[in-house]
Amino acid sequence: MKRKILIIDDDQEIGTQMKWALSSDYDLVLAEDREAAVSTFRKEKPVVSLLDLGLPPRPNDCEEGLATLSDLLAIDQRAKIIIISGQADKQNAIRAVGEGAYDFLCKPVDMDELKLILRRCIYVADLENEHREMQGKLRPDVFEDMLGTSPQMQGVFAFIRKVATTDAPVLLLGESGTGKEMAALAIHRRSARKDKPFIPINCNAIPENLLESELFGHEKGSFTGAHAQRKGLIESAESGTLFLDEIGELPLPIQVKLLRFLQEQRFQRVGGRQEIQVDTRVIAATNVDLKGAVAKGNFREDLYFRLAVIVLKLPPLRERGADVELLARIFLQQFAVQCDKKSFTFSVDAVQAIRRHRWPGNVRELQNRVKRAVVMADGKRVTASDLELVEVGELVPAATLKQARENVERELVEQALKKYSGRISSAATELGISRPTLYELMEKLGIGRGDSANDKKSIQVASEGSSEPHKM
Repeated sequence: MKRKILIIDDDQEIGTQMKWALSSDYDLVLAEDREAAVSTFRKEKPVVSLLDLGLPPRPNDCEEGLATLSDLLAIDQRAKIIIISGQADKQNAIRAVGEGAYDFLCKPVDMDELKLILRRCIYVADLENEHREMQGKLRPDVFEDMLGTSPQMQGVFAFIRKVATTDAPVLLLGESGTGKEMAALAIHRRSARKDKPFIPINCNAIPENLLESELFGHEKGSFTGAHAQRKGLIESAESGTLFLDEIGELPLPIQVKLLRFLQEQRFQRVGGRQEIQVDTRVIAATNVDLKGAVAKGNFREDLYFRLAVIVLKLPPLRERGADVELLARIFLQQFAVQCDKKSFTFSVDAVQAIRRHRWPGNVRELQNRVKRAVVMADGKRVTASDLELVEVGELVPAATLKQARENVERELVEQALKKYSGRISSAATELGISRPTLYELMEKLGIGRGDSANDKKSIQVASEGSSEPHKM
């Protein structure tokens, strides 16, 4: 298939010349002004765009062309745009390159030079696409900037892939710090609205007396201080996605107005009488029990059912198994680079503390603790103390070196067995030993003999004849 080229120029003679020179090698689409260029760019997704700076309604200056460049780069910051300008506009063409254009050519255009630049430009675009695809293959644990290899997170990723293709409202539930905004952004990026705005609103961060104006906007003179008309955040999300974080904190009067908007996609600005229609997808999130809030009369039941068409619960970090250590090591690498500290690693006690901690603040807490540890650590090893995860009474002194070693071995083995629900193969892999060695270690440490019958049965069933997990 021929590669698609978008030509943005109101000069029909230039368009004819381009068609004559390029149509045998490329599929050409034309646009004569900024509005048509933006619409065609979204629809056709050209590999390269040729942009004349002098566009109507201001063909005698460069401002409309530069505005078009800005609009196209806002849709796709990796877009390859070649500026076509007259000699008098050469400085503006150079300015356009500084603002993100790939290259520029002066009129009259030398078609051989243009063909050469196009081939080079397309080659660079293909290399960039191949690099992004390769990066995705090298990091299969990354999904729209979200990280996780655990079954829980893989389920979340699969859920996002499904719901992103619809326009149905989504309600995200989960503890603070579990990544609800990242999940909302992932849904937006996977949707047909990905080229439109994603507008996040924290309903708990805006004072109640300003919240209605922030959401719905206001007319000039509608209240003291309203010196001009102002669009609200909902209006700013036109054709895109509106993310309402901490929806459970929304005051009841605002809930009524939001419900009407969800039902009719219409609202009035504060102090206004004109009905404004906005097409936007709504994703809401909360860390509170909305059903409980409904029962107490703090949240409208009809609004709850409007928002909870599709519900996704984000798992807390403590339920994500090996993801905790994976995330910790990735954060360690990131912050070490930022702080210009290379070859950073976790000490053994730090790894044990990371596995043992309950992480009430979830991913956000882990990220903050690792960042602090990188700043505070002496040398190249981050310790449990650097992470502030050493608790009083946590370290019990042993009478002998042998006893201390057995205590550590027992703790690691019990944690691995608990983490993998008694599956011997998985626990052995986690500990870096073979199955027979793990059996011998359990026998030596007496693990399983003093456990409850259910725990003992779970270990036995999981280890008999199959590496497949068994749910008890």
